[in-house]
Amino acid sequence: MATWLFWREEAGSGGEGLDLYQYAYLVGGDRRVAESAVVHLTERGVLSLGAARLRVIGKVRPEHPIERAVIVACPRSRPVGEVIEAVRHSAEVDILARGLISRGLVGRRRRRPTRAGRRRLATAASTGDVSAYALHGHTAPARGSARHGPLGAHPVPDGLGRILIRMGKAFDDDRGHGTDISASEGGFGGGGGGGGD
Repeated sequence: MATWLFWREEAGSGGEGLDLYQYAYLVGGDRRVAESAVVHLTERGVLSLGAARLRVIGKVRPEHPIERAVIVACPRSRPVGEVIEAVRHSAEVDILARGLISRGLVGRRRRRPTRAGRRRLATAASTGDVSAYALHGHTAPARGSARHGPLGAHPVPDGLGRILIRMGKAFDDDRGHGTDISASEGGFGGGGGGGGD
């Protein structure tokens, strides 16, 4: 397997920028990484959700290790919560976390963002370099019309909003929060909070 760089060079920054999943980790740990990957792959048409189960439908196979971990976690139809848990505890998420630790953005012992990590996240969020669903979960308001994805960056397929609402309800049911999709503490069913994991 080819080595994947979990960061990309940001144009003109002179430094290493973080990717979607690294920012997601800084916001909400391994859970937000897994949830962001599920939302991202659903948005791209690689995954389908029906009856609170995920299924791979697209022919495109992602190159990012986190996204590949999602695909591996649901070779056939599988409950959303089980996919999230499998990805959270995958080697790929552990490698991502260790990379952030080695860069001084996440603490070694508790694996929470350091001051430098929080600063990096705040800067990226203020300039719009972080997707809304990585920052706020799937209920984040998107700029522009409802037909656009987080921060208005990508068109959203018809019906995606309903899919994401069902995903949130499924997660809340799993967590014992009933069906109030705003009740979670910073997780996938969460509202605008940037809570930790």
